[in-house]
Amino acid sequence: MALEITGTAQWQAWQDRVLPPVERVRDGLWSIPVPIPDNPLRYVLVYALESGDGVVLVDAGWPAEESWQALCDGLTEMGTAVEHVKAVLVTHNHADHLGLAGRVREASGAYVALHALDATPLGPEPGTREEWHDGLRRHLTRNGMPDAEAADTVRAMNTDLLFGAPRPDVLLQDGERIKLPGLDLTVVWTPGHSPGHSCFHQPGRRLLFSGDHVLPRITPAVGVYARTVGDPLADFLLSLERLERYDVEEVLPAHEYRFSRLDQRLVQMAKHHTERLAETYAAVNSVPGATGWELAARLEWSRPWGQFGIQQRRFALGETLAHLKLLAARGEIVESGSEPARWLPAEPASR
Repeated sequence: MALEITGTAQWQAWQDRVLPPVERVRDGLWSIPVPIPDNPLRYVLVYALESGDGVVLVDAGWPAEESWQALCDGLTEMGTAVEHVKAVLVTHNHADHLGLAGRVREASGAYVALHALDATPLGPEPGTREEWHDGLRRHLTRNGMPDAEAADTVRAMNTDLLFGAPRPDVLLQDGERIKLPGLDLTVVWTPGHSPGHSCFHQPGRRLLFSGDHVLPRITPAVGVYARTVGDPLADFLLSLERLERYDVEEVLPAHEYRFSRLDQRLVQMAKHHTERLAETYAAVNSVPGATGWELAARLEWSRPWGQFGIQQRRFALGETLAHLKLLAARGEIVESGSEPARWLPAEPASR
């Protein structure tokens, strides 16, 4: 059985390419679409939960004036105001989720909560902007991006979103219960899209606020970037398995539309990555010694490689590297020690 769309108004708005309405999802629970300017994801679904004499937000939205106005208007529509926000629970540290949290805090005195692993989006020792730029450029060229394109990619980065990101007041941990007046939420750590990505489970209502971890139509970007630690795709796949144990009637994602049948969506997403791993492995075998950049250009994407914008290519490289890293961890391929790094099929084990 496929997943079932429960946010029908959100789904219709997605088809019509318009902003969905502010919705009362359940008693004391509202969905507020907050636009992301000039982005194919279009909007973030901020969830507002009534808590005592105030409001708790799950995510906050992109740091832009039109986004702020949409958030304030949505709160007004539900009969409250930003000044009454008591807490902002952030699923992860990307700008479309964390960006407005600082402004909400300034307006209301609310605390901002985020998983400890996402508290420093630039890493524990970010250095200067110049050092960060140099590290990104080296990462890109090491993985085969041409020097000129790497330089253009670095120049196009909006580092204000990273260096200016609000810092949390409260650091969340996996399994932690967040007790607020009239609410009982559990932190479910689901790394992959970011190191500290977390969902919030409301067991009494069998709801899962899934952030970007589980979306109804697309899979979130899981990539290896300049400061990535560990194996994010392996983490992501384990995170999908972890969600199987939770009793969930409806999923409230941060993008697109609400849905039910979480179990079916988890199967679909795992299957996607199984197929992508096989496609990546086949590409390595077809062109042994190719760089990550060369392999990314050979893979099938939602549109032809030549139509990708400069930052879309950076993300595509990151996703390709994540699949290569997991294949290497499984012993199916090996990475050369050269510059740029090249990928080769693993030698058959001797008998």
